[in-house]
Amino acid sequence: MYMKMPPGFEEGENKGKVCKLNRSLYGLKQSPRAWFKKFSSTLIKFGYKQGEANHTLFTKHANNGKMVVLIVHVDDIILTGDDTQAIAELKQRLRKEFKVKDLGTMKYFLGIEVVRSREGILITQRKYTPDLLRETGMLRSKPTYTPLERNWKYGITGNDPFVDKGRYQKLVGRLIYLSLT
Repeated sequence: MYMKMPPGFEEGENKGKVCKLNRSLYGLKQSPRAWFKKFSSTLIKFGYKQGEANHTLFTKHANNGKMVVLIVHVDDIILTGDDTQAIAELKQRLRKEFKVKDLGTMKYFLGIEVVRSREGILITQRKYTPDLLRETGMLRSKPTYTPLERNWKYGITGNDPFVDKGRYQKLVGRLIYLSLT
């Protein structure tokens, strides 16, 4: 794997040169982009098509009408499809190119729980939602139709605690994620 010279090293005798990386890329600024570029080019070499709307989605259709779907999130991969032979082959080929670990059947991913039964697959956020409520101290809160008086104006007075902006932004982000998933 090669990367551009880091700032401060690209001058003098190093001008126009690149670094050959022999070790893990974790922690370097270019590492996620370099890893994904190598990963996606490997999948394309294996005959997978990269999604246009979602570049982390790869698909491969077989002549027998079966399909394999792979999606990447950071350094986690979900691999599914109805062509078990092609899935096993892809796993084997990826092991030769990358250091991968097969975690087996998906049970929990990004706050979403996946439960399989004879009736089908159930996708739920049974764990994510209470964890969010517990983290914010609202696990025992009661629902209400209107949490504030109508036309109530919030103003900071001398004894009001300041809002933790980072915590608030994290909470809003998690609530948006919960509502979208």
